[in-house]
Amino acid sequence: MKKETAAKVSGNLFDIEVTSKLARYIKPYRGLFILELLLTVVVAALATVKPYIVQYTIDHQIAVGDMMGLYYMVALLLAILVLHTLLSYANTYLADWLGQSIIRDIRIKLYAHLMRFRLSFFDKTPIGRLVTRNISDIETLSNFTSEGLAGILGDVLQLAFILSFMLYMNWKLTLISLSVLPILLISTYVFKESIKHSFNLVRTAVSNLNTFVQEHITGMAVVQIFNSEEREYKKFESINKEHRDANLKSVLYYSIYFPIAEIIGASAAGLLVWMGSKEVLAGYTTAGTLISFIMYISMFFRPIRMIADRFNTLQLAAVSADRIFKLLEDKEEIAENGTVQKNIAGEVTFDHVSFGYDAEHFVLKDISFTVKEGQTFALVGPTGAGKSSVINLISRLYDIQKGAILIDGVDVRDYELSNLRSQIGTVLQDVFLFSDSIRNNITLHNPDISDERIWEAAELVGAAPFIRQLHGQLDYPVMERGGTLSVGQRQLISFIRTLVYDPKIIILDEATSSIDGETEELIQEAILKLMKGRTAIVIAHRLSTVQHADTILVIEKGEIKERGSHKELVRLGGIYSKMATVQFKVEN
Repeated sequence: MKKETAAKVSGNLFDIEVTSKLARYIKPYRGLFILELLLTVVVAALATVKPYIVQYTIDHQIAVGDMMGLYYMVALLLAILVLHTLLSYANTYLADWLGQSIIRDIRIKLYAHLMRFRLSFFDKTPIGRLVTRNISDIETLSNFTSEGLAGILGDVLQLAFILSFMLYMNWKLTLISLSVLPILLISTYVFKESIKHSFNLVRTAVSNLNTFVQEHITGMAVVQIFNSEEREYKKFESINKEHRDANLKSVLYYSIYFPIAEIIGASAAGLLVWMGSKEVLAGYTTAGTLISFIMYISMFFRPIRMIADRFNTLQLAAVSADRIFKLLEDKEEIAENGTVQKNIAGEVTFDHVSFGYDAEHFVLKDISFTVKEGQTFALVGPTGAGKSSVINLISRLYDIQKGAILIDGVDVRDYELSNLRSQIGTVLQDVFLFSDSIRNNITLHNPDISDERIWEAAELVGAAPFIRQLHGQLDYPVMERGGTLSVGQRQLISFIRTLVYDPKIIILDEATSSIDGETEELIQEAILKLMKGRTAIVIAHRLSTVQHADTILVIEKGEIKERGSHKELVRLGGIYSKMATVQFKVEN
């Protein structure tokens, strides 16, 4: 498993690049976003006006014994408290709603983006890493959009309002209260710089952990067959230790910073009481002012501590957002410039095609052949010869480097991709089934495919009897990767899935290699019926499945070595003839 390395992240509280990219997703909700900003301003103002009302009440009602005025001020304070509570609820709910809506849009765009990627991207990218991007990283980003932006804005506004009220009421007490502020700011900066790298390590450790677990659970059979449990367990222990250590670093920084911040805040309050009491006794200020300042100083240091606390959210979000947006900006998508939409007849032509999964090593070299409409065309050759690459190129799962692939005389790159693939049906040797019902595994949630069409295809391939025996029949729940079905049953379902889409071109990649002889006979009979009037391209190691093909192409090391019918290639006495001699002798 290739480990992911830690990405570099800006140490700024707001990463300008990330924020500007997020702004594009906020734009559709700009009206609600502006409302949230207004609510944030009002909530911050209401929170800071309460100590001022307390000061006014003490100095102008309680001090002079104005009971009626006291009742009015208490009523006003209660009204402000109720209004502040209601607006805080509305602001919090709206911020979370906006945040989750933005995250929903990003997740949908990311998933849609991934579905358009070339298969070569998935060949070289660990699945666990992509799962981390789609789930863990986006969840982390949701904290930034739901809590980070609104929370930071509210804290900054509250600081501004508090400072304004304090300066208005008594500038001397304000200076005394803020005398310890430089110490808090320095400690906050040191904390921010210390924790920045640790949270980057945390996200990297999570990605590596997800990748390892996903790969090894999927490949558990290999681990157990080769008695490798102990070795893999030690690898997991090492990766898990990295994850723990990365988190403990951040915990250490928090455990140091917050007690220091509390001590600094308490020192400021103590200094204020000491110096403020002298001011009150000397008659330079009022008791109400001193009490309100004590309330303000408690309120003032809290947003600063919260800003430092939110740095956790912001730094994690910055790392996650950077990775998400890099994936969204990845140019691995298949170019979809084609505009041709038509019902294809099924003629396939490879015109001097060369292809490699990387630019340096070609697996197909100057391949040329034509499959006429309605013909059955077979590809044979040793493992690694390039047979599967040929069929992957027809559906444009990969793009070629040289030459052209034509269907009905039109380059496959000129077809609209969905139009092209909807008319090509493929049955693979390794059948993938989803954790869903048999019906949905066949239709892939296409509402245009009726149960009648499913049963018709099932009867054709001989799968109807075993489906009728299952509890729920078409509603039978298929476990992950079809674990509750036999290999042959999974293969039969894949045949039905191909048939119900009524393709014009059928591709069979070792489609009968995992099926017993009796089932294979049923499928071969069904395939003959299905191929009538359609173009079929078949890959097989068993020559008995391709001997009736119109043309057989023998490929070795990415090059065409022989071509012709079964009888012609046997008479030729070359590679195919040797393969046929061995196989038919064994089968006989």
